[in-house]
Amino acid sequence: MADPTMSPPNQSQLNVAASTTQRRQHHLNLESLAPSPSSSEHVNRLINSNHYISPSRPIYSDRFIPCRSSSNFALFNISLPSPSATAGSSPGDGGKEDNPNAYAALLRNALFGPQTPDKKDWGAGAGGRNIFRYKTETRQSMHSLSPFGFDGLSGPGVSNVAIKAPRKVSRSPYKVLDAPALHDDFYLNLVDWSSHNVLAVGLGTCVYLWNACSSKVTKLCDLGNDDGVCSVGWAHRGTHLAVGTSNGKVQIWDASRCKRIRIMEGHRLRVGALAWSSSMLSSGSRDKSILQRDIRAQEDFVSKLSGHKSEVCGLKWSYDNRELASGGNDNRLFVWNQHSTQPVLKYCEHTAAVKAIAWSPHLHGLLASGGGTADRCIRFWNTTTNSHLSCMDTGSQVCNLVWSKNVNELVSTHGYSQNQIIVWRYPTMSKLATLTGHTYRVLYLAISPDGQTIVTGAGDETLRFWNVFPSPKSQVIVFIECKIKDRKVSRNTESEIGASSLGRTTIR
Repeated sequence: MADPTMSPPNQSQLNVAASTTQRRQHHLNLESLAPSPSSSEHVNRLINSNHYISPSRPIYSDRFIPCRSSSNFALFNISLPSPSATAGSSPGDGGKEDNPNAYAALLRNALFGPQTPDKKDWGAGAGGRNIFRYKTETRQSMHSLSPFGFDGLSGPGVSNVAIKAPRKVSRSPYKVLDAPALHDDFYLNLVDWSSHNVLAVGLGTCVYLWNACSSKVTKLCDLGNDDGVCSVGWAHRGTHLAVGTSNGKVQIWDASRCKRIRIMEGHRLRVGALAWSSSMLSSGSRDKSILQRDIRAQEDFVSKLSGHKSEVCGLKWSYDNRELASGGNDNRLFVWNQHSTQPVLKYCEHTAAVKAIAWSPHLHGLLASGGGTADRCIRFWNTTTNSHLSCMDTGSQVCNLVWSKNVNELVSTHGYSQNQIIVWRYPTMSKLATLTGHTYRVLYLAISPDGQTIVTGAGDETLRFWNVFPSPKSQVIVFIECKIKDRKVSRNTESEIGASSLGRTTIR
């Protein structure tokens, strides 16, 4: 019902109201068609920031994240679904770069290889673009960019790169020498290889020299019935040999003239460990002490290192001659500097005697040590930071350790209960090879001067020569000639004696 108090509007008033409404609508349409750059455009950028494209900046993928819109799937033989297969999908899925069908094809191809039952031909317009794009185009092979190695893939500008196969290590020794009277004693060190390619071996009361170039055997000395050889160690120059005896003496011999030049005393019991550092010689004994000797001085020793509570059975100087590592039957590993008489570092993690000690030639301060039967572990230490790096349980007694000078690998020899030789890759400590053949504990280990060959000795009275490391980048020619000549001699011996004896000869 109409309100009687209100009069109906006249025609002029209605025309004025309609005109005002049209002007307001026209003003709003102008605002929507011509937005203000200071307000509307700024708001739109904030709202649609993910879709805003700068006209002065090229589009790049961020942080090497793959962009499927620029991917060349033909290089991987990936079959994309045909248009008929995608016709039933939603209109918004077919043109997007995150199409699940493309991802499924890529995943299937990566897991099951390029030859899959669902493989279809695709790639008519593949072009030569890269699968990854970051700023600049690259001509790098797709095999180096993909975590998966496919065989037989090739494309424009893509070269097939062969996957590097693991290095093969021969499982059998190339030479075996008989070594009668080679003691089966864990605490002795009776084998060492000089820089002149001469092997020194202590057999009973005698020391023998075996020339690796000529296979000539020379008897250096005989200590007599009242004494015995407990350790041998070559000086760095390869002309002088130190011999530790069971009477506690250290003899220095000139190997080139087979002449003894000095006898040094100081120990009360047998000398089972020797280590050279330039003109300094360190000797470890069953009397628990380490004596530092300067062969240029008149005194038998210049200092005495005390710290071990049992026999010293392992000694090694670092490659820079600044640190001396010692291991003992007290399960301790000590590190000394050039002037200390007390250990500067003490490691007590081993639970058995520490004889196996080796400094890394590749990283300063990296030290490896191995424990005996109750421990069975190889441990790695950083003497620069005084930290324990890692531990590897080998499953058997660790008798010796030596690093390769050519690659970042090391060899360990073992006793109870497997008597094996293991080649390790550091730092992953993955096994490259496990060598067997000795029937007793592999107590002795030395490496050739060229860094390719190791010799192992055991209580089965044999010395076995193994090629375990690759050749260095630059070799001394004399070592190559000696190696070739040595192998020829070995083959001739094998043909004469027979295949059953492996060319075995006697070192005496």
